[in-house]
Amino acid sequence: MSNELLDKIRELSKEFFKLPLEEKEKYSSEGDSIEGYGNDNTIRQGNFNWNDKLHLQVHPEHRRQLEFWPEKPQQFRTTLHEYSNKTKEVSETLFKAMSRSLKLDENHFFELWGDDKEDIIHARFNFYPLCPSANQVVGLKAHTDGSAITVLLQDKEIEGLQVLKDGQWFRVPIIPEAIIIHVGDQLEIASNGIFKSLVHKVVINPKCDRISLAMLPLPNPEKEIGPLKELITEDRPQMFKSLKDYGQIYFNYMASMERQINAVKINY
Repeated sequence: MSNELLDKIRELSKEFFKLPLEEKEKYSSEGDSIEGYGNDNTIRQGNFNWNDKLHLQVHPEHRRQLEFWPEKPQQFRTTLHEYSNKTKEVSETLFKAMSRSLKLDENHFFELWGDDKEDIIHARFNFYPLCPSANQVVGLKAHTDGSAITVLLQDKEIEGLQVLKDGQWFRVPIIPEAIIIHVGDQLEIASNGIFKSLVHKVVINPKCDRISLAMLPLPNPEKEIGPLKELITEDRPQMFKSLKDYGQIYFNYMASMERQINAVKINY
């Protein structure tokens, strides 16, 4: 991806969230759907996340619900289309490299999250308003992602992302020209626990607004995802159940678990 594209999608994100509320509400989520403009608090009961979001399915193209795609600012749709296609290319490259790193055929992971015409990529635009009482709210509570991986574009100037390692929280520094890759729950499942999904959270800045854009590759919900047989051994028995539509389980346990993946873990 070019720096110009990264800067452009960041700027358009900021411009959208600066629009008058009545303009943004034209793209509001409907019912239990996650697509559209809104706030996580309508979905995650009891969780006071301090953020607005715009959530759109960008792949497959024939399933895009364009009524939720903003027409303002100009070039939002065309830029998101370009960024989505680049994300798809990056994801394919990463899945193949991660397969090779485990001495598997390079297409093993790609076949789960990239080669099916019904495989999915979601885009989640995040806006975290400044808050004078920043120590009393959270941008996003501690969680893992239910995707295979997350391709994350951070704000170019304002930090906020933190990751959990060995029981301690570490801030993630800003590298304007870089994207960040999180391992998600479904890659942990398919790798039989070799790749670990990342527990992370977002903190609020008391003086500045902040944006980010997360791209989330997901499998066709009808595709069964489970530990690859090549990665199940006597030393590493099967750690997770095989199942379809992990996303449904993820949302069912969102309020009660920090790591929803534990709901499909096999306990020996």
